[in-house]
Amino acid sequence: MNALRTPLTERLDRLLPQTQCGQCGFDGCRPYAEAMARGEAGVERCPPGGDAGARALAQVLGVTAVPFDRSRGEHKSAQVAVVVEADCIGCTKCIQACPVDAIVGGAKYMHTVLADLCTGCELCIPPCPVDCIELIAADHDQRS
Repeated sequence: MNALRTPLTERLDRLLPQTQCGQCGFDGCRPYAEAMARGEAGVERCPPGGDAGARALAQVLGVTAVPFDRSRGEHKSAQVAVVVEADCIGCTKCIQACPVDAIVGGAKYMHTVLADLCTGCELCIPPCPVDCIELIAADHDQRS
């Protein structure tokens, strides 16, 4: 068994929002959970988890709860990315940036976001040269 897959790491990882956004300073939720389990990171580093997430992590670790570090980003409601099809040039830069492989498409063809896989991490937005990616509330009905 991998030493990093301890029961404590698993509990912490399950509490994290799984956005894989990197705002915590780690390459994803699992590395952050591993660092917390080792005592190398605090509970305040996850903007997507917000204050409630920081409190839940603190409870599992048996440490004092603190608010999430606002300098790392803003806590937002669940969101997903959508591609404005008419503007997409098929450059694939968003596909390369997506940490959860939620964007599909081919070079020079319109891309689309698989909403069920998208974590709303926003990492696809900066590399898009034509600003054709928007964020919508995760519970928004895209069929209307």
